[in-house]
Amino acid sequence: MLRTSSFKVLSAVLILCIATLTSAQSDTAPEIKPGTTERNAPKPYKVLTAGKRITVQSKTEISKIMVWSSSGHRFVEDNSVKAPSYSFTITTGEKFFYIMLELKDGKRYTEKVGVE
Repeated sequence: MLRTSSFKVLSAVLILCIATLTSAQSDTAPEIKPGTTERNAPKPYKVLTAGKRITVQSKTEISKIMVWSSSGHRFVEDNSVKAPSYSFTITTGEKFFYIMLELKDGKRYTEKVGVE
């Protein structure tokens, strides 16, 4: 007697859980946020590498640039570039770096760069 009633309760709970989970699933497509389309836009700058020499060229004026290694050591920081191009030489033995540049219009861009 107890066994059949516990089986009925367990079956009812299982059906209730399945019904809840299937109704919780959404049939609509995910909404695209406006910020994600900006990531697909072409970058207004280029990063050129030649060995340990890195050149950043931009269509507009670069106002600030900062470069740090993958281990977190910052070795280039210039807050008054005011030019469409900036070049520097890597002085450490690391292979990957992050470049953050701010353009004249105030937009900031960050990119991971690898060197040989």
